[in-house]
Parts: sequence; C-alpha cells; structure tokens
Amino acid sequence: MERDAETLEIVVDPARPTGRTLLAEGVEQSYVDVVDPRHLHFEYVRRIAAVIDLAAPPGQPLRALHLGGGALTLPRWLAATRPGSPQRVVERDPGVVELVRRELPPVPPEVVVALGDARDAVTDAPAGTYDVVVADVYRAAVMPAHVAAVEFATEIARALRPDGVYLVNLTDLPPLAHTRAQVATLRAVFADVCLLTDRRMVRGRRYGNVVLAGALRPDRLPVRRLAARVAADPVPGTTLHAAALDAFAGGALPVRDIHSR
Repeated sequence: MERDAETLEIVVDPARPTGRTLLAEGVEQSYVDVVDPRHLHFEYVRRIAAVIDLAAPPGQPLRALHLGGGALTLPRWLAATRPGSPQRVVERDPGVVELVRRELPPVPPEVVVALGDARDAVTDAPAGTYDVVVADVYRAAVMPAHVAAVEFATEIARALRPDGVYLVNLTDLPPLAHTRAQVATLRAVFADVCLLTDRRMVRGRRYGNVVLAGALRPDRLPVRRLAARVAADPVPGTTLHAAALDAFAGGALPVRDIHSR
C-alpha cells in the first residue's frame, strides 16, 4: 500500500508463527506468510487474488503492475501461483521498501520493486504493457484525488493489454459515497466493471474494504465464478455487476481530476 512516511514495524502473528504483519502507526497494512506465499490473510486480498486467478488459465504467467507495495503480499502470491510472471511494484515510501527488504524474504528476480509515484508509473508505461494492474494507493488513509479520477483510469486502460484487468482496493464507510463515485469513474472508462466486498458493507453496516475490477472488453470478468468464490470465502462476500451495480451506484458521478495535465 502506497502511503506517506509513518512509524512502521513488522511483527510476528502470535496465532501463526510463520505470519508477519506490516503495521503503520500500529494499524495492520499487509500480511505475509514467510513460508507459504499462497496464504492470504486479509479477505480483500483474497478477493483481488480471486479475480486474477479466474481471469486467466491456471499457471499462465501474467505481466503485472502493482501500485503500492506494502509487504509485497500479492507479488509474492502471483510469483508462487504463476511462476515467471514479470512484475513491477511501485511504492512511494522508501521506509516501507527498506523495512520489507530487511525483514522479509526476498522476492523472485522477476519482481522489480521501484520507488516512485503511481501516476508517473502508469503514464510512463508503454501502451498495452500489462495483463493486470493492481492499485492500493493511500496517503494519510486517503486515496489521492488524481488516483481516484477518470483521467487516471484512462491511463490505466491505455497501459493494459486488450484482455487486461484493473483492480483497485478502496476503503470506505457508510453510506459508501466514495465507492459509488469510484464505480461511476471506472464505468466511464471500462466496458466491464464489478464490485466485490463483505455483504455487510453493501448493507451499510460496517467500515471496510471494497474491491473494484474493470476490464476493457465487455463480459470479460468471470462474474459467476467470482460470485461463487467470494461467497464461499471464510468471510463471505458479495459481487455486484450489471443491473445490481447500477442500482448500487445510483446517481453517482465520475470523479474528475481538475489538475490533470
């Protein structure tokens, strides 16, 4: 997760001796199992992984861009499940990069970690480069305005291959105004969009994470299989798509970047 410099530490999970949690100001940010990178502790990470898992044939290497690195949970998982996947990770906070490099196992050589800004990483990417782009970008617990805008989503779409998929992690609280606006934003750019989250989030009963997936090609997202996968998760989730996503978004408008260059 990309964020401003904070007090950072990595602690051992008392319930799982091989588990490590990255904390920022005492708040959980990332979780890695140092023995089994396929283990995904947080449910929103499992939802992102489910989209990637079901969107391409098993084991097929994917070229991926991760905006926000954290403890490199998803890059480690993708390297383990799809060996040989070329991956670029862009993290803004050098403290996170140094701590993770010092205290956690190294990543495979095909995973390149770089310091930088998410927008610059996307605008500098050649067109049609990536199969997957994952965005988990926050500064002081707020998603930067330029990353939440149509202009940024348009650059993501340009950097994706025709069958590529964009995944974004959101944090929100009732009445989910930010999420509704992000649904409208992605729908202004991508032909196929779906939402995955805890059922209680949709009912307005809790604060938490929402995952949005966008694809350039209509009907690209494996929505039925995704719905079954997230419903069977230890933290049961729900998937909104098509008319159900329309109803959820209501009259929300896409976000525009007034400072766009």
